[in-house]
Amino acid sequence: MNSANAQNSTNKVRNKTIAIIGLGYVGLPLAVEFGKLRSVIGFDINAKRIAELQAGRDNTLETEPQELQAAKHLTFSTQLEDLRVACIYIVTVPTPIDDHKRPDLSPLLKASETVGKVLKAGDIVIYESTVYPGCTEEDCVPVLEKFSGLKFNQDFFCGYSPERINPGDKVHRLPNIQKVTSGSTPEVAEVVDQLYRQIITAGTHKASSIKVAEAAKVIENTQRDVNIALINELALIFNKMGIDTEAVLQAAGSKWNFLPFRPGLVGGHCIGVDPYYLTHKAESIGYHPEIILAGRRLNDSMGAYVVTQLVKAMTRRRLQVDGARVLIMGLTFKENCPDLRNTRVVDIIDELKDYKVQADVFDPWADPAQAQHEYGITPVQQPEPCTYDAIVLAVAHQQFKTMGAQAIRALGKPEHVLFDLKYLLPVDDSDLRL
Repeated sequence: MNSANAQNSTNKVRNKTIAIIGLGYVGLPLAVEFGKLRSVIGFDINAKRIAELQAGRDNTLETEPQELQAAKHLTFSTQLEDLRVACIYIVTVPTPIDDHKRPDLSPLLKASETVGKVLKAGDIVIYESTVYPGCTEEDCVPVLEKFSGLKFNQDFFCGYSPERINPGDKVHRLPNIQKVTSGSTPEVAEVVDQLYRQIITAGTHKASSIKVAEAAKVIENTQRDVNIALINELALIFNKMGIDTEAVLQAAGSKWNFLPFRPGLVGGHCIGVDPYYLTHKAESIGYHPEIILAGRRLNDSMGAYVVTQLVKAMTRRRLQVDGARVLIMGLTFKENCPDLRNTRVVDIIDELKDYKVQADVFDPWADPAQAQHEYGITPVQQPEPCTYDAIVLAVAHQQFKTMGAQAIRALGKPEHVLFDLKYLLPVDDSDLRL
């Protein structure tokens, strides 16, 4: 490592401007926390998003208006030239999968191109986006070198500190979640670690390399995905045996080391996506993952299973399935959160179409315009009473819990089926549970 540039990087961490590239669920909280202490440029290519933030509003609801106001040193921009004053660049753009469940690195590589155009000697680029091990140095660094004309680990340096944001969680926030850090050299790893220690009260864990930090991130959600797949499979087995799954899990949970997972739809921007980054990399080096992909297949099949069980229950009640109206309560990928990314509730809706069922969606958290844009779904503003042949409680929003079984059932016809996917109601108040 060039000693002059190393010292330059250390000084810049202490004194100079940070640029956050991407202001979604991950980037904005990061920009706000750093912006309370030092100069930060929040950059996003979405002009509407920037205008909203400049007006003091965050439509993800992760950051309150008073928190934005407290970030006195934070400014927002869509202009590339505004980034030139920064010396530390933190990339927090999405890393989705494509229609074939392969990693889509285009947002990440485009962000790397943007940073490369303004990169200077001594600068540090830190990635937080979820990737497979090796992506930062093998995919992103060449783009930085190409557009900057600079040499990696000689003129500029990199770090990786995986995000651990949990959308909708008002308890586990950025400062009180321990953060993994890493750097492209031991000296830079220490610089990156000290940088995050400025805002992370829970402390940091300095990984031995960027690849270790990348791998740590991608297995966090892969582990959860596999565990949920196991519980989903148990739910399928217990259903065939006529045993209530939740009762079984409560009994097993009386043992101190039983893990408290529950069955359900597995969506969102992490658990339903991250395993495919790891399996992609594994297959590229000649290893075919068995358990991870089996878990993914099972979890991806749960929407179809839910509809099969619902149709069977309606048939037993002699309810006409063809032409029936079903109310889906909840569209976001998790409770008490407006995040629609990769929601698997759409699997239920799509499957119902095959049975010629009309599905109405009711979700007080979902942005109707976004739901229409992403999925072609226009949620109903308020369901009409005595309208539905079946009701599916798909997301455990607090509003639905507050309604209670009586108010929810009032939306159904005198004879209807109520399917509680989230154990939101007492067992005797629903007709079906997973």
